Amino acid sequence: MATDAIKPFENLRHQQVTRYITPLREGGSLPALADADDGFKYVLKFRGAGHGTKSLVAEMIGGEIARALGLKGPELVFLDVDEDFGRTEADEEIQDLLKARQGLNLGLHFLNGALTFDPVVNNVDEFEASMVVWLDAFLTNVDRTVRNTNMLIWNKELWLIDHGATLYFHHSWKGWEKAMLSPFPYIKDHSLLKFASKLDDADIEAHRRISPETIDNIIDAIPDEWLIHDGSPETPDDIRQVYKEFLHGRLANSQIFINEAKNARQALI
Repeated sequence: MATDAIKPFENLRHQQVTRYITPLREGGSLPALADADDGFKYVLKFRGAGHGTKSLVAEMIGGEIARALGLKGPELVFLDVDEDFGRTEADEEIQDLLKARQGLNLGLHFLNGALTFDPVVNNVDEFEASMVVWLDAFLTNVDRTVRNTNMLIWNKELWLIDHGATLYFHHSWKGWEKAMLSPFPYIKDHSLLKFASKLDDADIEAHRRISPETIDNIIDAIPDEWLIHDGSPETPDDIRQVYKEFLHGRLANSQIFINEAKNARQALI
């Protein structure tokens, strides 16, 4: 069981992109590799891609909740992009995406030399696997399957990437109260479920590490411009409150999705 100290939430750094390098075509949302003014490379997630800023919100919440749980993931930073970014890109689809990137975007620190996690080849600690399964059931992440693990091996350690498919209730907003109490049956397809033999221990540790205050601090740091939706009368604070109530409710009722995961694992093994 993890015993390291709990780190308080720290708001994301804010950097400026200085150079467009290349699109990363393996990503469903077509992110890009870029340099920033702090001297580091980032995987740049665009606000104009896929589900727009909702994907950035999910990425930020997922990445920071994972960090609070003691799981490893690339540092997230807010990234500004100027109007000259990507002008040398010849692909028209990518050019259209770059034109829609005005405003604040999100970057993930680039893990140079990382390899894709393969559940057939790579070993993973049972408690760590259980904590990842807990995280994804908590956040209703439908995208950590064998087909697409969204995990890397870097420096011989497991790193989590791409939380943009979490919190899928927010694509319609209808019935979020029901979704809050969902057992999340999709957990049966999780790539680490067979390794997750310590789900009860993970649940205890998760409650030690995450409180409603932890959740509130993360959600309060989401930029207002990511929470303004066309045609919606809700203010950014209205939308923040829904995220808070949804995650507070899932935390308080975690036994619902833990039991679902345990049953799914029993059927699997």
